Amino acid sequence: MATGELNPNYYPAQRAAKVVQHYLNTRYGSPCRLFGLHRVHSANAQDVDNSSRNYQLEVEAQEIISNTTGNCSAGVLFDRSGERRSAQVQASCEELLKVDALPQEEAFYQQCKTNGSVSAENLPDSHGRIDPGMTPLWHLATVASSFIMLNESTEDTLYNMAQVANITQLPSENDQLKFDSHVLLHDMVSQEILHWKLLFTWSPAEGVKVLQMEQLPYHNHQPPQSAN
Repeated sequence: MATGELNPNYYPAQRAAKVVQHYLNTRYGSPCRLFGLHRVHSANAQDVDNSSRNYQLEVEAQEIISNTTGNCSAGVLFDRSGERRSAQVQASCEELLKVDALPQEEAFYQQCKTNGSVSAENLPDSHGRIDPGMTPLWHLATVASSFIMLNESTEDTLYNMAQVANITQLPSENDQLKFDSHVLLHDMVSQEILHWKLLFTWSPAEGVKVLQMEQLPYHNHQPPQSAN
């Protein structure tokens, strides 16, 4: 695999940059703040001690809901020792993180608290549509799924969120909202659709915390239409 300066439009740079997107969502994402990759400006790769590979990236990321873009400097370290360690990510995106979604988060949080049990399925549906009232659940499940995509990403994968098969709010004994979800992830490289079960919590104060993630034993090669 090439070292030094990389073509920012080619897969090695795009795969590493996609991991930065997943990282941003795990750190800062919410039902009202969702990050995407807008453009890769530059990428450099170097082998480290024959056991890992370090990517230095300059990317333009996007907070999708507010349609705000900002530049990020990031480093992604992929393990190559065969021990299956998750990628290590560092990212600086100061301008992008100034987007304040707290009022919207508090409103959605209170809505879920009041209703007691919200649920949805097939987000998006077979026509690629999501009911506007269900959009925060789509965003929330996407953020939770980013923990899977970050954990599973290697130099040979490129994960996108494909569909929320179902998501259900569960009873909670504290201020954290609890959700159970079945999500479908699309590996753009293998063209496989991977099914995962997620149990996670969320609140505006604590963010998303994944309690359990389990890959389910079935997959297919026909991705549903994505809303991304």
